[in-house]
Amino acid sequence: MKKLLLIISCCILAANTFAQTLVNETESGDAETTISTAQIAIIPEPVSLMKKAGTFTLPENVIIQASKSAELKQSISFLAQKISTATGNAVSTVTNSAHPTIKLILNTQEDAQLGNEGYKLNVNPTQIVITANKPAGVFWAVQSLAQLFPVEIESKEPAKNIKWKLPCVDVVDYPKLGWRGLMFDVARHFFTKDEVKQFIDNMVRYKFNLLHFHLTDDEGWRIEIKGLPKLTEVGAWSVKKTGTFGDFTPPTADEPRTYGGFYTQEDIKELVEYAQDRFVNIMPEIDVPGHSLAAIASYPELSCTPEAINYKVRSGEKIMDWSRGAPPTALVDNTLCPANEKVYVFLDSVITQVAKLFPFEYIHMGGDEAPHNFWEKNEQVKALMQREGLKTIPQVQAYFEKRVEQIVVSKGKKFMGWDEILEGGVSPTASVMSWRGIKYGIDASKEKHNVVMSPTDFAYLDYMQADVTTEPRVYASLRLNKAYQFNPIPAGADPKYIIGGQANLWTEQIFTFRQVQYMLWPRAFAISESVWSPIEKKNWTNFIERTENQFKRLDLAEIKYSPAIYDPIISVKRSPDKQLMVELTPEIDGLDIYYSFDNSTPDRFYPKYNTALVPPKDASMLRIITYRGKQPIGRLISIPIADLQKRTR
Repeated sequence: MKKLLLIISCCILAANTFAQTLVNETESGDAETTISTAQIAIIPEPVSLMKKAGTFTLPENVIIQASKSAELKQSISFLAQKISTATGNAVSTVTNSAHPTIKLILNTQEDAQLGNEGYKLNVNPTQIVITANKPAGVFWAVQSLAQLFPVEIESKEPAKNIKWKLPCVDVVDYPKLGWRGLMFDVARHFFTKDEVKQFIDNMVRYKFNLLHFHLTDDEGWRIEIKGLPKLTEVGAWSVKKTGTFGDFTPPTADEPRTYGGFYTQEDIKELVEYAQDRFVNIMPEIDVPGHSLAAIASYPELSCTPEAINYKVRSGEKIMDWSRGAPPTALVDNTLCPANEKVYVFLDSVITQVAKLFPFEYIHMGGDEAPHNFWEKNEQVKALMQREGLKTIPQVQAYFEKRVEQIVVSKGKKFMGWDEILEGGVSPTASVMSWRGIKYGIDASKEKHNVVMSPTDFAYLDYMQADVTTEPRVYASLRLNKAYQFNPIPAGADPKYIIGGQANLWTEQIFTFRQVQYMLWPRAFAISESVWSPIEKKNWTNFIERTENQFKRLDLAEIKYSPAIYDPIISVKRSPDKQLMVELTPEIDGLDIYYSFDNSTPDRFYPKYNTALVPPKDASMLRIITYRGKQPIGRLISIPIADLQKRTR
């Protein structure tokens, strides 16, 4: 009997040893494959990525080999800083080494496939090699390489107990469009020079290369112009208000106008250089003839309206009536006077200095949402119409735009405006930014205008990205799924004239830079993929997996983002017998929704949503939360039933 027990014990021991060996082999071998697969989460999706066997392990002493090209300095600095900070490893840079860890190579013979911004990235078990035709390609390759590292590469201090392994891959990548933009509105609320630099640092992570800098509006003039000191002495300052922009009470005379700021010309030069070092162009926007209240408050003679002498920079009070649609009815005249020659002298001075400060080939001159009601009644404008044979107010604006374009072109720059400039006739050389949907961009491309697509329905990142209960209230919504459907080269357009695409971030309801980040990410991921990656590479499920990997990276990088993808889409309707019905739809797969009507906080032991909910007769509150398996993942959303009732009216 003892002998039998001994045999059984030996068998059990052998089985356990085999099992442990299997676990060890899995941890050292197959686990690497699993980890590697999980780490391949590059945004935007490369043109071609081939995963190979094995992993690369970062050594304790990292050697970056690169030529002495000054334009590789930023790529080297980025890599060295990221690796040394997160790993604690020593990083050195050489021009020649027998055994470099990372090689950055500029092709001596151009690879036609890669163009100016493409690259090849090879990770093998012993070395990482990046090749590109131009330094920009190396820089974008470095951004992809950073995303192949474990997420802890974003740590602000050395991360402990991390195996610094990368999957072995061959990547060939290049952009779909040369213009990959984000618009940053610094006029509604002023953002500091350092915050603009952060904005640039954030955008290049995902290969955006154009910062559209919205510098002037009704709420502030943000750029120093020599010889016109009141633009920043008066035009850069308003009354600080907190709450919902657009609904603020009009400021009283004794409220201090100390909220705002502006960039000196030295600041602008510094920002331009900072952006150029990161292969980003900055396009300035001076928004005229509408959206010009800050300029008019500074120099009232630029207005057609005598009352302008009493105008102040807007602090968020209502100044437009949109009840009859576009163009709006102005409550105060925020337009430069198209019939006043002083306006063109003023603009010549402004554009001369702007053209010298910004080396980018385009200057954006606005042209959007100019109200007509003050012009329609103005004797100067009527005289202009008679003198120039103009029959409609849109033709008056077209006259203005053509004169402004002449000034821009005289400074050696190209003129761009919002798609309203197409109305009333536009110069054949004008470039168009299509924002009121894709139709205007399609039409403009057919007429041989260069076009940048930035339509509201896919690319306006100031729109709410989740239920209004969780967001600052804006008049429209844009979920991540819709942003991911953005196609900047739509059917019907002449692709030869679609020079780019971009997303726009207006900041009326954005008071802090943390909220800027929250509104950008992850929707700007979707835009980056739309303007960089081949359309056939788009895959929503795969994109969400990569997005969630990026969330971990943004957490460690201390960049704020929206978790709205975990919140259900809440829609309400009435049943045939007029009962309120609430439908909850997850934006991504794999989530369960739990709810309560009894004012308590639901968890996964509460009722699970399966079909439209009818609130109990006396219920006053619906609370919702999403789970992935046993873990809560969405935000707790609490909505008064009375608010849901209002949504059906």
